[in-house]
Amino acid sequence: MNAAPPAIELRDLRKSFGRTDIIRGAHLSVAPGERVAIIGPNGAGKSTLFNLISGRLAPSSGEVLLHGQRIDGKPPYEINRMGLARSFQITNIFPKLSVFENLRCGVLWSLGYRYSFLRFLSRLHDANARAEQLVGMIGLKSKRDVLAVNLTYAEQRALEIGVTIAGGADVILLDEPTAGMSRSETRHFINLIREVTVGKTLLTVEHDMGVVFGLADKIAVVVYGEVIAFDTPEAVRANRRVQEAYLGSAVADSQADEGGH
Repeated sequence: MNAAPPAIELRDLRKSFGRTDIIRGAHLSVAPGERVAIIGPNGAGKSTLFNLISGRLAPSSGEVLLHGQRIDGKPPYEINRMGLARSFQITNIFPKLSVFENLRCGVLWSLGYRYSFLRFLSRLHDANARAEQLVGMIGLKSKRDVLAVNLTYAEQRALEIGVTIAGGADVILLDEPTAGMSRSETRHFINLIREVTVGKTLLTVEHDMGVVFGLADKIAVVVYGEVIAFDTPEAVRANRRVQEAYLGSAVADSQADEGGH
């Protein structure tokens, strides 16, 4: 019996803008069901890497594979239909629709409904049931009929997570999901991410080291467009090359925070 291919695999991935090399031969292999945090200093190429994986950018060379199938160069909507979804640093929802309506929009395509103005959405019982389930999963039952524009920032981010997973993708990319949140909101959001990504593969770009060490099964460290380490949080903490290149005080701060609790 053959082992399942990696959920996401990068093979000598490179991206240049003019003469400037941003991604310089990145290699990464993420197993199905793993939660991976991508970290690195500002300008390391983390967002570019996410854009290459999700199809917003085409690589200069190299390959991106999703469950063993090449997706590099494909448009984002095709990659999404193959089972990969992503959220963005800036909240990306429909502000004039309710929480429920946002989530229902997210589930339509995955249930086989295409663009049609002849169907009444209220009659799409499977889509409505799935949207109701998602409302509960993201903890917004009390805000079901509230317009997205009237939600708090943290609630909008939770809604975006719901929309991201609504299509049934089994590989989820989250770009700085806790940015701008308070500590209590961040703790709640970590638990939410854990719950809604059970059984899924997760890649997240995150600067908060507390979130990284609390959420990730493995950490990929990107420096100058290369993945210089990919291992468990404990091994990455102890990796001298990583400490010299990036972590340093961030690890010390994280350890100090843990010691204070």
